[in-house]
Amino acid sequence: MRLRLTIAATLAATTLAGSAAAQGWLADRRYGQGIGLRAGNLEFHPSLAAELGYDSNFFQRSGEGSANETPIYDAWRLRVTPSLSLSTLKQRVRDSQAVGAPPAVSFSLGAFLAYSQLFGSDEVSAASNWDAGIGGRADLLPGRPVGFDLYADYLRSGDPSNAVTIASIEPPSFDRGTARGGVGATWRPGGGLFEWRFGYEAAYNYFEDQPFDRLNNLNHNINTRGRWRFLPRTALIYQAGYTFIRYMKDGSPQPNGDVLEARVGLNGLITSRFAFQANIGWNTTYYEGQKPTLTQNYDGYVMGAQLKYFLIPTASAESAAAGISAISIGYQRDFSNSYLGAFYVRDYGFLKAELFLAGMFVGALQGGVSRYSFPRIDLNNPGFEQTRLDAQLFAEYRLSDTFGINTTINYDRAMGKGPNDRGVYLRDSSGADGMAGTADDGDYDDLEYSRFQASLGLRAFW
Repeated sequence: MRLRLTIAATLAATTLAGSAAAQGWLADRRYGQGIGLRAGNLEFHPSLAAELGYDSNFFQRSGEGSANETPIYDAWRLRVTPSLSLSTLKQRVRDSQAVGAPPAVSFSLGAFLAYSQLFGSDEVSAASNWDAGIGGRADLLPGRPVGFDLYADYLRSGDPSNAVTIASIEPPSFDRGTARGGVGATWRPGGGLFEWRFGYEAAYNYFEDQPFDRLNNLNHNINTRGRWRFLPRTALIYQAGYTFIRYMKDGSPQPNGDVLEARVGLNGLITSRFAFQANIGWNTTYYEGQKPTLTQNYDGYVMGAQLKYFLIPTASAESAAAGISAISIGYQRDFSNSYLGAFYVRDYGFLKAELFLAGMFVGALQGGVSRYSFPRIDLNNPGFEQTRLDAQLFAEYRLSDTFGINTTINYDRAMGKGPNDRGVYLRDSSGADGMAGTADDGDYDDLEYSRFQASLGLRAFW
């Protein structure tokens, strides 16, 4: 069922609630890393975490409108996450210790594995899953007039289907992965006040189960970005890129296409307590081919703005990016390739607070409202808009330099049934999808849902 496939895959790809990356110490290294273990000019940061949590709607079902969206199951989750990062000495360490001249090569490596054992109904217990990630980056001649970089990473996410098990036949899962790699060259004349980078990146996105593997795609991106620091703490920034999106199977319902984007903006400090970021740009797409998904294009603006207030005055230009104790408010308008229709546009407003007290307490609280806009999907399913609410809290109390107790709370809600708000999916008498005909409630995927998650965890880290 093509419509169900694209809707479900889009939800899986755009939701972070079930991913290990949503864990606070994995999402932000400033929270996750401890004092580190040093061996020569290398720095190690191992970590082992365990969490016990509750999920009110593990399958992200609406609970109404379709047999495929009921029943709603809650779940208990036991998640164990070992992780490790390795890097050459950070500049803050080099500045405080006599370690010689900056190296000609610097690098960082990181990896994690998160296994989730689920407890609840038989359907919930059968959906126990795992996430994993590994990646690294190397910089050649960092800080020199001409330098080079290369990076590669892989992320695997496990997510169950939101469809109901029928006649003991489990629906295919949304388990998926992304492998990515890139290279770049940077020019830094004049001591680094001006720099410009040219790069290339390739990314392969895949789904493990049929029929979702019809959405597997390979992207090529040619990109450039520049920065001119015309004041000690303020810089003019520019970035642009051209992306080639190619689906790997002939039977894919999605159209191939190209995406062109360019942005220009400012980033800097207004005072020792206020920082700002602002950018505006344009996206133009060139989708092609005759596919079940209608070939439509976006030609419009994208932008972002953020104002940050530091609770402790910043002392240098670098602290504008590295400060933790701060309150931020912002707005983003972004374009993204989609598995439901050709693309979607998201308008997102958010408020965020980050706190770091005496090296003992770390906290981050963020809430926002998103408006998703999808173009017309096919002949029988019009374009639609959906509002989503999200809130996340991560807090950790550190009993020592290497041990902490933490809690993570997430709430997300999607409001709006989707492209066919009559609550039915149209199917012709022969059973073919996407054709006008009789109504079949059982095949309609209702996009509305609400979900609450909370966990309490212990973590040992160095």
